[in-house]
Amino acid sequence: MPRNSPPAQPPASVATPASTLRFASGRSEAASAEVAVEAAVNIVYGNLPYAVMMATPSDLEDFVVGFSLTEGIIRSGDEIRGIAVSPQANGIIVTVELAPGRFREHLARRRNLSGRTSCGLCGVEALADLPAAEARAGGATPITPAAIAAALGSLERHQPLHRLTRSVHAAAWCGRDGTILAAREDVGRHNALDKLIGARLRAGHPANDGFVLVTSRASFEMVEKAAIFGAGTLVTISAPTSLAIERAKVLGLTLVCVAREDAARIFAGALANPVEAEAP
Repeated sequence: MPRNSPPAQPPASVATPASTLRFASGRSEAASAEVAVEAAVNIVYGNLPYAVMMATPSDLEDFVVGFSLTEGIIRSGDEIRGIAVSPQANGIIVTVELAPGRFREHLARRRNLSGRTSCGLCGVEALADLPAAEARAGGATPITPAAIAAALGSLERHQPLHRLTRSVHAAAWCGRDGTILAAREDVGRHNALDKLIGARLRAGHPANDGFVLVTSRASFEMVEKAAIFGAGTLVTISAPTSLAIERAKVLGLTLVCVAREDAARIFAGALANPVEAEAP
């Protein structure tokens, strides 16, 4: 798909006046804090508005590509012909030019959707409209526990906005050895994952040799997004929901949750045996 020159976008964080209250003394001190920017992002296909998502206004091209894939609007990155980002007084308009055939199919299934950072299914009007990935034809190559530990150990270095604000999620693509190859941040966990997926699609990197790591819980829609992208393993910092586990099992996705550097819980699938992984 074509690469557009990066447009001027609002900052991802802003310095904001604040005060520090010392509980012991009861005194407050003037200070300032970096606060994550949350903006209304209107995604438009052709000339038809589709969704308004509350998102961090960085990596917006990655975001709309990943969002378009996980929403089922496109099947591959080359079905997007161009992306235009236009900051407005009250938000940002991102206009996506779809390939003609894909745009016609989009018109046939167009719906209105109002997104929120806390919900990945806002605007879905019927159970039949829920996103649904396809089960993997073959099992994914298992990831080793050591690779997960390595990714967790280096994750903080790939979260510059979180270090400033302590208020955003991250999604990372990790190689089979646990090296973090790409990471994206956003106030919305779904948005962070869509940004990551979009970045990998735009760079032409497949999802068949590594795993996804996210700093959130594993919910139904996070499992679906990872599976739609083609990932074989999803690792999350927090716990899963019952439906996430059920869908991961159906989809053949290995689901590892409550992940820490020294331990994690496997709810679906299996990790590689460390001894077998090291054998020649």
